[in-house]
Amino acid sequence: MILMVIIFLVLLFWENELDEEAMAATLEQLHVDYPQSDIPIRYCNHMVIQRVIKEPNNTCKKEHFFIHERPRSINSVCNSPRRVTCQNYAPSLCFLSEIKFKMTVCRLTEGTRYPACNYRVFATEGFIVVTCDDMGPAKIQRYTE
Repeated sequence: MILMVIIFLVLLFWENELDEEAMAATLEQLHVDYPQSDIPIRYCNHMVIQRVIKEPNNTCKKEHFFIHERPRSINSVCNSPRRVTCQNYAPSLCFLSEIKFKMTVCRLTEGTRYPACNYRVFATEGFIVVTCDDMGPAKIQRYTE
């Protein structure tokens, strides 16, 4: 009986881990917060934990940003005539938005291992660079002010 309970708890824990990683994999889950969440204190710390934002080796990301615009506005970047070089010499073509997007930039101030990460909040507006595929934006590469 005890063995069955232990197996049940292990499976439950494992299932939740898989669900969180699958959820964090989508572009919208990683970068879009529209309308902006009403979190008055420690916005970045809350969002990073809620959305499971971390490096693949479970370390804290040095910087992350959330865009506070409608997803369809972000999707339209793939129609931009402004093409730029992708990061890391990726063979894909990247597109630079024609308009600035409202966003919150989170910069790591303390911590190395997720979830013990503390961030400083910077509200800004910036252009975004995205990689696109047949379905629309596949990855947000970076932002530029």
